[in-house]
Amino acid sequence: MEIKKVAVVGAGTMGNGIAHVFAQAGYPVALIDSSEPALLKARAAVEANLGRMLKKNLLTAEKAAQTLNAIRTSTDLASASGADLVVEAVFEDREVKKNLFKSLDSLCAPAAILASNTSSIPISELASATRRGGQVAGMHFMNPVPVMKLVEVISARDTSPETIQTIKEICLKLGKTPVQSEDRPGFIANRILMPMINEACFALMEGLAAKEDIDAVMVLGMSHPMGPLALADYIGLDVCLSILEILHQGFRDDKYRPCPLLARLVSEGKLGRKSGRGFYEYP
Repeated sequence: MEIKKVAVVGAGTMGNGIAHVFAQAGYPVALIDSSEPALLKARAAVEANLGRMLKKNLLTAEKAAQTLNAIRTSTDLASASGADLVVEAVFEDREVKKNLFKSLDSLCAPAAILASNTSSIPISELASATRRGGQVAGMHFMNPVPVMKLVEVISARDTSPETIQTIKEICLKLGKTPVQSEDRPGFIANRILMPMINEACFALMEGLAAKEDIDAVMVLGMSHPMGPLALADYIGLDVCLSILEILHQGFRDDKYRPCPLLARLVSEGKLGRKSGRGFYEYP
């Protein structure tokens, strides 16, 4: 189907980034969140990102203005009713997401596609809350969304080939590279990434090396742009813990068992960059 209008539900870091790339590609976007302050913060974030792109001559002032003007914010979920594609980007909570998909299913046109930006929750579980299983899929962007080229496209049990093809074509129009995954815990990216982060946590907890040295091995020895512990701080330690728990529960395999050190830091509110302290401290 042809996608003419887009809605993004959730105005956090991922949501505002997703709204940004759709708007920059020329799509009218409804950015929806229950919090008005979150919407104001999201709009400021998009404006700041566009400003950085202007300084780097990656787009014109006219294009930056068009992008910002293409985003309309709302606290009313009904603003998604006219969208051909809705991308859900709320926080990683099964019940919250399922309730949202149920509401969107009632609000949106029968032909509309409902996609989730979830990093690990099974798409089939979200689709079960709707009456349109063929038009529900995963559309997992990477952070920061305006910069990272990858989008994981996840096909659930009942997702139609036409839905997957439509999402892949949209990704290309956004300047992204779609990679298709089946609906298994962690999909591709986090099934590979999270065990590495978890093993780095175990290495630190067991006193194998200092955190700086663990990260240096992966940066200098493996050409990673960021060490696993610094990356965990960037992602959010609570998010890492949640994904590992989903992997552990989904596969029933102890190789995915979250490191006790990671769980302890989360219980202490040390969530990484967003809280000012995780494995490292941030000003």
